[in-house]
Amino acid sequence: MTLVVIGPVTNDLVVIGNEKSNRVGGATYFQSFVFEEFFNDYLAIVNCSDENLIDDFPDKSKVQIIKKNNSHFFINEYPFEDNLDIRRQSSNFAKIPIFPSDLKDILPDDIDAFVVNPLNRHDFPKETIEYLKSFDVPIFLSVQGFLRTPDVKVNENYTIKLDNFDELPAILSCVNTIFMDESEKNIIGDNIDVDEIIITDGSRGSRVISGNEYKIEAVNCENVVDSTGCGDTYMAAYISKKLTTNSILKSANFASKIACEKLSFFGPFKGDI
Repeated sequence: MTLVVIGPVTNDLVVIGNEKSNRVGGATYFQSFVFEEFFNDYLAIVNCSDENLIDDFPDKSKVQIIKKNNSHFFINEYPFEDNLDIRRQSSNFAKIPIFPSDLKDILPDDIDAFVVNPLNRHDFPKETIEYLKSFDVPIFLSVQGFLRTPDVKVNENYTIKLDNFDELPAILSCVNTIFMDESEKNIIGDNIDVDEIIITDGSRGSRVISGNEYKIEAVNCENVVDSTGCGDTYMAAYISKKLTTNSILKSANFASKIACEKLSFFGPFKGDI
């Protein structure tokens, strides 16, 4: 069962209180550590200009680069060390779209599902989502990137605001499962025509809407160190379990557990449980 995970790898600056660190980031990067541990048969496809950004992936042989003329840069600032649910973000809003022509020669012959991780709405034009739909396999989508728009320019970057956009319903109609947080759900509203919706809410847990609604309690984490990439970790853990068990409750509770493990140390999930 081959899982194809697509989306940018980033150069990030993470600020927690007064501490700053430069790291590799992006949803596809964080998810690759979870898939390496719990799924293994995956291919990560990333769009960037700096090929060195893939050096920190758990297995470089499972990464394909779509070379572009820029890379995404994000600043993730957590002003309150005792509340990492609160984050301020800014970005360079790189315009480096992935087109069907970028994918045709690098996709494997056998694909069982796609994981799509836009970081802004330039990454995946509607034609690319429609191309992925043509494979007739499940598509798991992180919504957040499609809602990000530039707000106030600060030096070379822009603060981020979230807003709906006209093409989103057509994009969502092509996918099977979407992931978002409660603030993003409030922007999109209730008129969402997908099979499964996973909504995370940080330390307050998560819920899954698929016919019925399932409320999932967060796993208590006594040593919260770093929440950057926690939502991406939850998403990958949920997908890993869902593809192998087809159980919503098992998948969501497993995802909560793995997200809690990731919270307790810096960087991506370490796979040591």
